[in-house]
Amino acid sequence: MKILVTGGAGFIGSAVVRRAVAEGHAVVNVDALTYAACLENVATVADSPLYTFEKADIRNPEVLGRIFRDHNPDAVMHLAAESHVDRSIDGPGAFIATNVMGTFNLLQAARKHWESLGKPEAFRFHHVSTDEVYGSLGTEGRFTEETPYAPRSPYSASKAAADHLVRAWHETYGLPAVITNCSNNYGPYHFPEKLIPVIILNALAGRPIPIYGSGENVRDWLYVEDHAEALLLVMRRGRVGRSYNIGGENEATNLQIARAICAILDARRPGGAPHERLITFVADRPGHDLRYAIDPGRIREELGWRPSVTLEEGLERTVDWYLENRAWWEALQGRDGVGQRLGQGA
Repeated sequence: MKILVTGGAGFIGSAVVRRAVAEGHAVVNVDALTYAACLENVATVADSPLYTFEKADIRNPEVLGRIFRDHNPDAVMHLAAESHVDRSIDGPGAFIATNVMGTFNLLQAARKHWESLGKPEAFRFHHVSTDEVYGSLGTEGRFTEETPYAPRSPYSASKAAADHLVRAWHETYGLPAVITNCSNNYGPYHFPEKLIPVIILNALAGRPIPIYGSGENVRDWLYVEDHAEALLLVMRRGRVGRSYNIGGENEATNLQIARAICAILDARRPGGAPHERLITFVADRPGHDLRYAIDPGRIREELGWRPSVTLEEGLERTVDWYLENRAWWEALQGRDGVGQRLGQGA
């Protein structure tokens, strides 16, 4: 297939691009190269004849129309998004512009392209979303595809709006669409403003490791390469009009994650041990959701997928990758917001 991937220079998008090319798909990577994007993320496939890059912003409908005409894709995998909750608290406008209006522009361009081809049944519009659209859980229960939407941050509200737009374009215009909602991703190439890279890099530098509140907020952690595998599977075999929750089946509190990473670094870099002494509790994020947990039963039963990487194995792989790729993350240290406490605008 020829797949148009939006946000393919970002964290999850680049994992999709790398895996899609490895599976033999032609990929058109559409990315605006904003602060969290990095073409080094796709350097391993950049010279492949299957790979093409288009620097473009999904907020520009004219450019999107030209890209569809030039490349004639068989499928769209939509991952371009503003994604950091803390940034959405300080500047929600960018999240509405990209995640809502950008998705609208992409849907319109994809619909026009699909109709120009005679509405082929094999075409797919795969929208990649988040479990945060479901809101916050207590200590029990897990999100299913039937869980009512209850977003609690500007970021999750913008993603919920995008999900609703995709469903509407499927129901109203017949656009062959699927939606996936994933749990928290981690792994190689994770931009250094997110929790796990912050823990690793601060520990390596001997700086305080900031943990919001009491550290008891729970997330279900999904290794990014497992996620990329699941996304391509849903694109190929997912039922049109269906949504699929993709979870890692690895729940842990933020404090447990910090302690686990510190223990790995104690073994890898004993000169700085014990790294756990650097853990510092800071004022909580406004509206911080207590717990997310995914029930991945539908994708397991319908498509035969489940994650292959345990949290322990994934954290070791991730720490080792950051230790071995210092030049990658050092080059990002000067980017806007990296190393700063964000999300206090409320």
